[in-house]
Amino acid sequence: MSAIRSLAARQNTSIDLTVTLGTDESPDTWTYSLVFQGNSREVFIEKERVLHHGRAQLDRPDEEDTSDRARLTQTHLEQVNVNRSFREIATFLKTIDYLHLVPQLVREPDRSAGKKGDPYGGDFIERVATTTKRTQESRLRSLAKALQFAIPQLKDLELWKDDAGRPHLRGKYTHWRPQGAWQTEDQFSDGSLRLLGVLWSLMDGDGPLLLEEPELSLHPEVIRIIPQLLARLQRRVSRQVIVSTHSPELLSDSGIGLDEVLLLVPEGEGTVVRVASEIKEVSNLLKGGLTIAEAVLPHTKPRNIEQLMLFDAD
Repeated sequence: MSAIRSLAARQNTSIDLTVTLGTDESPDTWTYSLVFQGNSREVFIEKERVLHHGRAQLDRPDEEDTSDRARLTQTHLEQVNVNRSFREIATFLKTIDYLHLVPQLVREPDRSAGKKGDPYGGDFIERVATTTKRTQESRLRSLAKALQFAIPQLKDLELWKDDAGRPHLRGKYTHWRPQGAWQTEDQFSDGSLRLLGVLWSLMDGDGPLLLEEPELSLHPEVIRIIPQLLARLQRRVSRQVIVSTHSPELLSDSGIGLDEVLLLVPEGEGTVVRVASEIKEVSNLLKGGLTIAEAVLPHTKPRNIEQLMLFDAD
């Protein structure tokens, strides 16, 4: 509870989560609301509500919850015997992926042995290895072709198993030898591994994908084409992508719309999320010829950050 409760929360405050699911044509197909209270030992549901096109499908607590408080320790969303009418929500939420690939964990998977769906990449090679051979080879060919623009020497990508049977990603690099040379993931640069992980994840699922600062370790010119790359791949896989970034290069793409940019602005009572298109000053700056990066990043700058220069180790 302490890990997800707002730092600005008062004592014994409840946690309130609301999720709206839908399409461009019907943005509020489903609405799921959950309010709960408790501590590290015990948590109780105060409210659980499901709406479908605005009509209630579930409204808790009900009479049975009132007579048996133990029922309020579990949501109906997680119970297949009672969520049949709105199981679509639970099924969809399971498709959400989060990725913040740490290259060192990809190179040393033993550090996260046993983890499945590790967002930091500990089981990334294993995920590639367990993909059906036809799909795996098709994706690796597409990845090699795309990565050649960022890594000109890379000519091929494949899954390879060592003498102990452990899977590895390896790439063929051209140089003065006619046959080139193979390198496994432990020899890839951090930027190459991160880009590989991002591109593979875009093709490996159909639910929303949350990318944490995909620009890390990449050359600025590579970062500039990430939005176009995401847009092209989205047309193929129809996967919603949400990216967090501080990168001016990533936000310099003229194809990014103001309604696609959400600013997380820290304030005294927590962080406020604002749509860039609703900030008049930002719209005016764009009309004046500034890029989205130049217009929005100053709004997220910490106050008095210049004072950091006065830091003295003594």
